[in-house]
Formats: sequence, C-alpha cells, structure tokens
Amino acid sequence: MAIKLKASKRDNLQTSNTKEIRQRGDVPGVVYGKEKDPVTLSVNSIELLKTVRDNGKNAIISLDVEGGDTLNVMLHEHQIDPLKDELIHADFYAVNMKEDVDVEVSIHTEGEAEGVREGGVLQQPLYELAIRAKPGEIPEEIKVDVSELQIGDSIMVSDLKEGRNYEILEDENATIVSVTPPEEMPEEPEEATDEQPEALREDDDDENEDENK
Repeated sequence: MAIKLKASKRDNLQTSNTKEIRQRGDVPGVVYGKEKDPVTLSVNSIELLKTVRDNGKNAIISLDVEGGDTLNVMLHEHQIDPLKDELIHADFYAVNMKEDVDVEVSIHTEGEAEGVREGGVLQQPLYELAIRAKPGEIPEEIKVDVSELQIGDSIMVSDLKEGRNYEILEDENATIVSVTPPEEMPEEPEEATDEQPEALREDDDDENEDENK
C-alpha cells in the first residue's frame, strides 16, 4: 500500500526560490521515470524522512501533486547537508504498480544461534538481498532465523524459503550468515629468567670452593 504525501509543483527553478522552499520546511525534488518527462516539485522534508524511516527505503509513495496528477514513486536518491544534517534534495523514480522493479532489501537475523552460545562467532557477510518484484510486493525486510545454527553451519541464499512474491537476483551460492569456531588465543611465551636451575647453582658453588682451596 502506497503512503500518501502532498507535493507542490515547482516551476520556478531559480536558486532564490529553492532557498525559499527549504526555509519553509520543504525539500525540492524531481520525479524521473521511463518514457516520462521529469517533474519538478517539492514535498515536506519531515514527512518524507518519517515515511522512509517508518516504511523503509523501498517504500511506495503516492505523491498527490497540487493541481496535478497523483504519482506513485520510490525515493531513488537524496542529499543531506553535512553541516546542518538537513535534507536538501530528493530524486524520485516513478513506478508502474503492474511492472517489476529491481531493488535491494535489508536482511535481518532473528534469534541467537546455538553455536554462539557454545562460543562460536556469528558472521554475516550479506546484509542486503537483490530482488525483483512488483512495487506493492516488495518486503520491508527479509528475516533469517539463525537460532538452530551450530558451529560450522551457514545459511546460503539458496536456503531461503519459497512461496515468496519476489524473484531473488543474488547468487544462490552466496553466504548470508554463518557461525565460525572461536578464535584460539595464542599461548603466551614463557618469560625469560636469569636464574639458573638449582643443580647448576650447586655445581658452580662446588667449583668455587675447589678454587679457594
């Protein structure tokens, strides 16, 4: 289900007008799309950030353009002012709800692996999964249960359950998560000592006594 946001047309592209837009709490943006001319507009900065934070970066946003059409879009890119930590620009991509799109979805692990309780280390080399799906069927995240993993076990892309509404584009042999054995601590070298073994000390004492005679 698309999240609705109000948007305003932005015909004046002068720098002074762009500054004015930001000063009132909006962010200038552009909507791009296949076989579609770019549309310049502005949306409320706080509402856009809240939408992405609550629904994920692949959220479908329905932009209700003032005096215009309603556009179904996904946030493609955005720019943050590093000094003010404020959103200063947003690029959207218009989507057809009936056509597949390629996206990357975050992978989150669930549970505590048995191997970790035994001292193993959980490794996750893959944090996002490339998939193809219709916009309305893109999952917010993909959950992977690791609770039954023993030391030496792993979960591959090919192990993900079927019955999903999306196609996985990732290499099926790629490892998502594994439990590796604990690292062995290197043995500390014995400290060198100047003391001689007791037997040697006794021999030295005997030699000294013979020399003094």
